[in-house]
Amino acid sequence: MTTWHSEMEPDEARVSAVGFARASLRVVAFAIVAFGCLGGLLLVRVVEPRLWGRRRPWSKRIPRLVCRFAFVAMGIRYRRHGTPMNQPGAVVANHSSWIDIFAVCAGIDVFFVAKSEVADWPVVKWFSRAAGTIHINRRRMEAAAHRGILEARLTAGHRLMFFPEGTSTDGSLVLPFKSTLFAPFFANQMKEMSWIQPVTAVYRAPDGEDPRFYCWWGDMDLGPHLLRVLSAPRHGSVDVTFHQPLRVADYSDRKALAHACEKVVRKGVFG
Repeated sequence: MTTWHSEMEPDEARVSAVGFARASLRVVAFAIVAFGCLGGLLLVRVVEPRLWGRRRPWSKRIPRLVCRFAFVAMGIRYRRHGTPMNQPGAVVANHSSWIDIFAVCAGIDVFFVAKSEVADWPVVKWFSRAAGTIHINRRRMEAAAHRGILEARLTAGHRLMFFPEGTSTDGSLVLPFKSTLFAPFFANQMKEMSWIQPVTAVYRAPDGEDPRFYCWWGDMDLGPHLLRVLSAPRHGSVDVTFHQPLRVADYSDRKALAHACEKVVRKGVFG
């Protein structure tokens, strides 16, 4: 996986004792809700396979509740625009922050497709596994196996979500969409039944802060950025727009579909 770098990296801000206490309270509030929902999710996952097989109609809704509460806990104003699709397929979005996962998943029931490294992150790995996250890497030798996994999920009626840029940026641009993860939608019967919904997430920094306040990219450490966001005395907002879904059968191949999604997302971010 490639990493995008900016010529101007943000300065690391010091966090006061008051800020640290504020961050701690927000973490505790989120943890209570998240772990409570995780317990409920595990119970539901025991029953679901017996009644619905691999479709998971109930467990996929619980992560959405957790993601919605994340914005309440952080104090970030969340605004959703457009209508999340009901069709089978996937949603794809621009990527500029770890918050993107919460932003998109707070608006629609999806199963996240994440890079393999996420499976080893402390705490996050528990939630990602419980939520049915699909972990993949970008090595070409494993591409066929990954396509098989994604096709199986799509056949089971799961709606997927991934970031086609392949890495995060500082929000000043949208990188070209990689077409690899679009390939399963052209396999077998998937092409006729699948839809892709482009989504844009646009952040507004708190007053007086760097416009890239919520962005996380390059070699930035996750811990300090988390602390900086959680300790902020005031917050900005995020606007998440669900654009018109695109029918896979209307495109000749994965590259054409990836380009079409990229065009919609870029216009949604920059107008």
